[in-house]
Amino acid sequence: MSKAEVWMSYLPSYYQHVREIKTIAEVEGTELDRLAYDIEDVMNQSYPETATWALSRYEQELNVPVNLAKPVEQRRSVVISKMRGSGKVSGSMLKSVAQAYERGSIDVSVQPEEYKIKIRFVDTYGLPPNLNDLKAAIEEIKPAHLAVEYSLRYLTIAEAESMTVEKIELTTQDRFLGGGA
Repeated sequence: MSKAEVWMSYLPSYYQHVREIKTIAEVEGTELDRLAYDIEDVMNQSYPETATWALSRYEQELNVPVNLAKPVEQRRSVVISKMRGSGKVSGSMLKSVAQAYERGSIDVSVQPEEYKIKIRFVDTYGLPPNLNDLKAAIEEIKPAHLAVEYSLRYLTIAEAESMTVEKIELTTQDRFLGGGA
């Protein structure tokens, strides 16, 4: 329901057919619709999960290089990761940061006896689109003496054999080991 219709519903019924009142309601309704949209847009900029044009402000405040050529989702994940990556470094914190970059499942294990952190992509096939950003974020927050090992997932021969021809044709090469580049 538009704001003009809402505005008209507040008036007594005998105004419903007055041309001047309808015109006023349409003009005011258009302005109120625009105002409601602008308020919602400004509210969306208050949270990095929904921000669009305010992302560059978050990036500047967090000392993240602003790269307008990157997709908004990748820029947003860098900001969210940077915000999550403060405090004591733990496996759950590293997982939270990594999860900001990847929408699929990720396993993170810290193996202090081997001086290693293992990050395994569980249900993402091939190279994640912003793996370099994830590597930079992890490198920035992890202790310097720990190495990071990334474990990527590719389609296996057994998985490919169970797929139909149509599904294989729809699957991009980068999901297969050695495919794409």
